Amino acid sequence: MNIISTAAAFWLILTVILAIVELATVGLVTIWFAAGSFVAMFFAAFGASIPVQIAVFALVSVICIAAVRPLAAKYLNNNVEKTNIDSIIGKRLVVKVEIDNLKESGKVDFEGSTWLARSEDNNITIPEGAEVTVVRVEGNKLIVKRDFM
Repeated sequence: MNIISTAAAFWLILTVILAIVELATVGLVTIWFAAGSFVAMFFAAFGASIPVQIAVFALVSVICIAAVRPLAAKYLNNNVEKTNIDSIIGKRLVVKVEIDNLKESGKVDFEGSTWLARSEDNNITIPEGAEVTVVRVEGNKLIVKRDFM
Protein backbone atom coordinates (compact mmCIF):
# COMPACT_ATOMS: atom_id res chain seq x y z
CA MET A 1 0.00 0.00 0.00
CA ASN A 2 1.54 3.32 -0.99
CA ILE A 3 1.50 6.56 1.01
CA ILE A 4 -1.37 8.08 -1.00
CA SER A 5 -3.77 5.22 -0.39
CA THR A 6 -2.67 4.99 3.25
CA ALA A 7 -3.48 8.66 3.82
CA ALA A 8 -6.80 8.33 1.98
CA ALA A 9 -7.66 5.27 4.08
CA PHE A 10 -6.82 7.22 7.25
CA TRP A 11 -9.20 10.05 6.28
CA LEU A 12 -11.91 7.56 5.31
CA ILE A 13 -11.63 5.74 8.65
CA LEU A 14 -11.67 9.07 10.49
CA THR A 15 -14.79 10.11 8.54
CA VAL A 16 -16.59 6.90 9.50
CA ILE A 17 -15.59 7.18 13.17
CA LEU A 18 -16.72 10.81 13.38
CA ALA A 19 -20.02 9.99 11.65
CA ILE A 20 -20.66 7.14 14.09
CA VAL A 21 -19.93 9.43 17.04
CA GLU A 22 -22.37 11.98 15.59
CA LEU A 23 -25.07 9.34 15.20
CA ALA A 24 -24.55 8.26 18.79
CA THR A 25 -24.65 11.77 20.24
CA VAL A 26 -26.85 13.72 17.78
CA GLY A 27 -25.29 16.97 18.96
CA LEU A 28 -24.28 18.52 15.63
CA VAL A 29 -20.64 18.57 16.72
CA THR A 30 -18.56 15.89 15.05
CA ILE A 31 -20.43 15.88 11.74
CA TRP A 32 -18.57 19.02 10.64
CA PHE A 33 -15.22 17.35 11.27
CA ALA A 34 -16.46 14.29 9.38
CA ALA A 35 -17.13 16.58 6.41
CA GLY A 36 -13.62 18.01 6.68
CA SER A 37 -12.03 14.58 6.83
CA PHE A 38 -14.15 13.42 3.88
CA VAL A 39 -12.87 16.26 1.69
CA ALA A 40 -9.30 15.69 2.93
CA MET A 41 -9.66 12.06 1.83
CA PHE A 42 -10.11 13.19 -1.78
CA PHE A 43 -7.09 15.46 -1.58
CA ALA A 44 -5.07 12.51 -0.21
CA ALA A 45 -6.32 10.24 -2.99
CA PHE A 46 -5.14 12.75 -5.61
CA GLY A 47 -1.68 13.03 -4.06
CA ALA A 48 -1.84 16.21 -1.96
CA SER A 49 0.83 16.48 0.72
CA ILE A 50 -0.01 15.79 4.36
CA PRO A 51 0.17 19.50 5.34
CA VAL A 52 -2.30 20.32 2.54
CA GLN A 53 -4.60 17.51 3.69
CA ILE A 54 -4.53 18.81 7.26
CA ALA A 55 -5.16 22.38 6.08
CA VAL A 56 -8.11 21.24 3.93
CA PHE A 57 -9.50 19.25 6.88
CA ALA A 58 -9.27 22.27 9.18
CA LEU A 59 -10.59 24.75 6.61
CA VAL A 60 -13.61 22.67 5.56
CA SER A 61 -14.45 21.85 9.19
CA VAL A 62 -14.33 25.50 10.25
CA ILE A 63 -16.38 26.63 7.23
CA CYS A 64 -19.01 23.98 7.96
CA ILE A 65 -19.19 24.95 11.63
CA ALA A 66 -19.42 28.67 10.85
CA ALA A 67 -21.77 28.55 7.87
CA VAL A 68 -23.90 25.44 8.07
CA ARG A 69 -24.27 24.69 11.79
CA PRO A 70 -26.45 27.74 12.63
CA LEU A 71 -28.82 26.90 9.75
CA ALA A 72 -28.95 23.21 10.64
CA ALA A 73 -29.57 23.96 14.32
CA LYS A 74 -32.34 26.39 13.42
CA TYR A 75 -34.20 24.02 11.12
CA LEU A 76 -33.54 20.73 12.91
CA ASN A 77 -34.52 21.94 16.38
CA ASN A 78 -37.58 24.02 15.50
CA ASN A 79 -40.10 21.38 16.61
CA VAL A 80 -38.63 20.92 20.07
CA GLU A 81 -40.81 22.44 22.72
CA LYS A 82 -39.05 22.57 26.03
CA THR A 83 -41.40 21.61 28.86
CA ASN A 84 -41.23 19.75 32.12
CA ILE A 85 -44.37 17.76 31.35
CA ASP A 86 -42.41 14.54 31.10
CA SER A 87 -41.79 14.78 34.86
CA ILE A 88 -45.46 13.84 35.37
CA ILE A 89 -44.87 10.32 34.01
CA GLY A 90 -44.97 7.83 36.86
CA LYS A 91 -46.95 10.12 39.19
CA ARG A 92 -49.92 8.69 41.06
CA LEU A 93 -53.10 10.74 40.71
CA VAL A 94 -56.78 10.47 41.69
CA VAL A 95 -59.53 10.29 39.08
CA LYS A 96 -61.95 13.24 39.35
CA VAL A 97 -64.25 12.30 36.45
CA GLU A 98 -64.72 8.66 35.43
CA ILE A 99 -62.31 7.66 32.66
CA ASP A 100 -64.05 5.96 29.74
CA ASN A 101 -62.21 5.92 26.42
CA LEU A 102 -65.35 4.97 24.45
CA LYS A 103 -67.19 8.03 25.76
CA GLU A 104 -64.03 10.12 25.51
CA SER A 105 -64.41 11.20 29.11
CA GLY A 106 -62.13 11.33 32.09
CA LYS A 107 -60.25 13.85 34.18
CA VAL A 108 -57.57 13.85 36.84
CA ASP A 109 -56.11 16.63 38.97
CA PHE A 110 -52.40 17.30 39.04
CA GLU A 111 -50.99 20.05 41.26
CA GLY A 112 -54.12 22.16 41.05
CA SER A 113 -54.71 21.67 37.32
CA THR A 114 -57.36 19.46 35.75
CA TRP A 115 -56.13 17.27 32.93
CA LEU A 116 -57.99 15.16 30.41
CA ALA A 117 -57.20 11.52 31.01
CA ARG A 118 -57.58 8.32 29.05
CA SER A 119 -56.97 4.73 30.05
CA GLU A 120 -53.96 2.91 28.66
CA ASP A 121 -56.29 -0.06 28.17
CA ASN A 122 -59.12 0.94 25.82
CA ASN A 123 -61.45 -1.73 27.25
CA ILE A 124 -61.44 -0.53 30.85
CA THR A 125 -63.28 2.28 32.60
CA ILE A 126 -61.75 3.75 35.71
CA PRO A 127 -64.21 5.07 38.31
CA GLU A 128 -64.07 8.44 40.02
CA GLY A 129 -61.86 8.32 43.12
CA ALA A 130 -59.62 5.52 41.83
CA GLU A 131 -55.86 5.93 41.96
CA VAL A 132 -54.00 5.86 38.65
CA THR A 133 -50.40 6.15 37.47
CA VAL A 134 -49.46 8.32 34.50
CA VAL A 135 -47.92 6.17 31.75
CA ARG A 136 -47.35 8.84 29.09
CA VAL A 137 -48.54 12.18 27.78
CA GLU A 138 -50.26 12.52 24.40
CA GLY A 139 -50.90 16.13 23.53
CA ASN A 140 -53.13 17.53 26.27
CA LYS A 141 -54.16 14.10 27.61
CA LEU A 142 -52.58 11.97 30.28
CA ILE A 143 -52.60 8.27 29.50
CA VAL A 144 -52.99 6.40 32.77
CA LYS A 145 -53.26 2.91 34.17
CA ARG A 146 -55.26 1.94 37.22
CA ASP A 147 -53.44 1.09 40.42
CA PHE A 148 -54.82 -2.04 42.04
CA MET A 149 -53.92 -2.28 45.70
